[in-house]
Amino acid sequence: MTSVLDEFKWRGLLYDHTEGVAEVLAEQKITAYIGFDPTSDSLQVGNLLALMGLARMQRFGHTPIAVAGGGTGMIGDPSGKSQERQLLSMDQVAANVAEIQPQLARFLDFDVKSNPAKVLNNAEWLKPISMMEFLRDVGKHFTINYMMAKDSVKSRLDREEGGISYTEFSYMLLQSYDFLHLFDHHNCVLQSGGSDQWGNITAGVELIRRARGKRAYGLVYPLITNADGAKLGKTERGTIWLDPERTSPYRFYQYWFNQDDADVINLLKYFTWMTQDEIAELEHKVATRPERREAQRTLAQEMTRLVHGETSLEKAEQASHVLFGGEIAGLDAADIADIFSDVPSSELPKSALEGEGCSLVDVAAESGLVRSKGQTRRLLKSGGIYVNNVRVQDKGAHLTLEDAIDGQFIVLRKGKKSYHLVKIQS
Repeated sequence: MTSVLDEFKWRGLLYDHTEGVAEVLAEQKITAYIGFDPTSDSLQVGNLLALMGLARMQRFGHTPIAVAGGGTGMIGDPSGKSQERQLLSMDQVAANVAEIQPQLARFLDFDVKSNPAKVLNNAEWLKPISMMEFLRDVGKHFTINYMMAKDSVKSRLDREEGGISYTEFSYMLLQSYDFLHLFDHHNCVLQSGGSDQWGNITAGVELIRRARGKRAYGLVYPLITNADGAKLGKTERGTIWLDPERTSPYRFYQYWFNQDDADVINLLKYFTWMTQDEIAELEHKVATRPERREAQRTLAQEMTRLVHGETSLEKAEQASHVLFGGEIAGLDAADIADIFSDVPSSELPKSALEGEGCSLVDVAAESGLVRSKGQTRRLLKSGGIYVNNVRVQDKGAHLTLEDAIDGQFIVLRKGKKSYHLVKIQS
């Protein structure tokens, strides 16, 4: 059986590691951790690489710890940032941690007997420590020269404006102390994360060496960008979140389905549990029949199922088919608003739909979906007009409240792809 390091290598996930990592992962079952700063009440797609790395560790028999940064989140990590972060209050951080912890649980197994996962909050050990104690037990092990040589600090010092505050400068020490605490209390010997965390991780390795005379290890993953250079999880609409209330399962599915051919195979390697042979088969399909987008569809299915579950995947796929004439029945108003957020729309008073309702010919023409009432009648006769994706051929058809989805929307369609959303106003 190969080691988890071999798994990382073929998936393109190994960016760098400290000396001895290969041996310890191949010969021992260890405890490893990754930290997540609770700067929001949800994790995002950008956190998935580290989460999946921890989950892969567990599948290879190692014990994973996810550390929610309830303490360090109040300080702010300068790594990869060009300016000072806005500090969060204790209440904000605590609320964010509470929301993030269930999301971590979707990736890690907390019930397996041999190596159950743990979620810890570093506020538990950082908040009680006094400044005098911290400076004496941690700060004495680091020189200013050592800290200033780290990229996360040096890049900020090199900027003409801004610089770095003492608060963020001290972040490296806090994260190092996290590693030391986990080493002491949970026998944790490996920290992993994105490549932008290399300086913080190696500082923790150094602290354990100096303070305990023991060896610890670090491993980092590459920072992922798309073929166009865009940061993973960032779109024109904004961040892709794991919380379904912030990014719907439909939007989440569409994000993965819309990935470029140049990116999709690597993303399958990074984020799914698929094997080398399964991914190689999809790679062949991308090369020979890219128009079918089978790799993208598989990626969207795997990721939506992983993050949101089978039921949400089924609904997201149904929603995706709606734009191609699929059945609307079973979708609610929130789904409709999400699916048709980019199509032309118009408003119609609720009173117009009461009783016998209003003429479909009039609504279709006045909405701008068709040029005139005459054209609408001709399209109705030929079967080219749809209400909620159901063909209507009656030139005398009326729209009523029964046609309104949750009393809020009616979806009109001309031909195969021309949609118009009618919003019902109370």
